[in-house]
Amino acid sequence: MAKFENLSELLSVSSSTRKYFLSLPVSLQTFLHEHYYTIRTSEQLHLTVNFLQHSNLYTGLY
Repeated sequence: MAKFENLSELLSVSSSTRKYFLSLPVSLQTFLHEHYYTIRTSEQLHLTVNFLQHSNLYTGLY
C-alpha cells in the first residue's frame, strides 16, 4: 500500500481515491482537509470517513 505525505498528495496521485473523496459531502471534504492532514493512505481515508460518519464528532456536518 502506497503511503503519501498527506491527504492532498494522496488525492493528487490516486484517481480512485480522489473520486471517492469528491463523492463525499463538501462539508466532510472540508473537515477532512482542515483536521485530518495526516491521512496518508486510501485505507486511512476510508476508515476516518467511516469513523466520522458513525460518531458524534461529525454530527451536523451533513
